[in-house]
Amino acid sequence: MENPVRYLMTTFGDGSTPTEQQFKEMDKFIAELSASGVLLAAGGLESGGVHVTSVASEFTVTDGPFAEAKEAAGGFALVEVNSREEAIELARRAAAIGGDGRTIIQQVFG
Repeated sequence: MENPVRYLMTTFGDGSTPTEQQFKEMDKFIAELSASGVLLAAGGLESGGVHVTSVASEFTVTDGPFAEAKEAAGGFALVEVNSREEAIELARRAAAIGGDGRTIIQQVFG
């Protein structure tokens, strides 16, 4: 890679359960990205989680699940690619397999 850039891609599904075929296709996609060295890490995320909020040095901890299932991230991928456009294309390919939802793509610094 010329000037590799890392991006964190966080996926929020529509709440539906993936089919067995979608799981198989995603496994193949993940294997392809891993073999090419693009995928640095990936995984599913628990639906509940914990929110830690800080205001004026006061901390509030709130356990999930939260009001909207759509607010919970379902999974993540850390990729290293040459451009933001390449990261967007990977998100499009993953969405074509996984179905409806949204993905947030953020550059990772450091």
